[in-house]
Amino acid sequence: MADPAWHPSPRAKLLWAISAALSWVVPLLALLIWAAFDSHRRTVQLIVLGIVLVAAVFSVTVIPMWRYAVHRWEITAEAVYTRTGWLTQESRVAPITRIQTVDTYRGPLERLLGLATVTVTTASSAGAVHISALALDDARRTVEQLTAIAARHRGDAT
Repeated sequence: MADPAWHPSPRAKLLWAISAALSWVVPLLALLIWAAFDSHRRTVQLIVLGIVLVAAVFSVTVIPMWRYAVHRWEITAEAVYTRTGWLTQESRVAPITRIQTVDTYRGPLERLLGLATVTVTTASSAGAVHISALALDDARRTVEQLTAIAARHRGDAT
């Protein structure tokens, strides 16, 4: 099977970077509070701060670029193809005849950046297929395309 053809929106990198940065707020605040109330362990605090900063910079800069290079999707008349992940990668194929619903999700950051996630629910125990971080217009076209293709197949999706 060839790799799916399409990347998410280039703004996906920014979405993933902001999400990663937000996840580091609590650990950094905890370190600041620790430093404010415990002045006897500065060496340990500086070591922990260095480790946290290196991990935060890596997760905010490298991982979004890596994810963007890996994440792909494609829709054909027969199936929806996705590849996701960065460290652990997953490829999914959802046959059109198995599609039950097609949904669009837009969280606060996605709305801010003009992005959306299309979720394709199938009759599969593996769960739904997610096409993440699409430009809003691309997401709308994808939903319309999937709806039209699925209507032509009229399978029982079970």
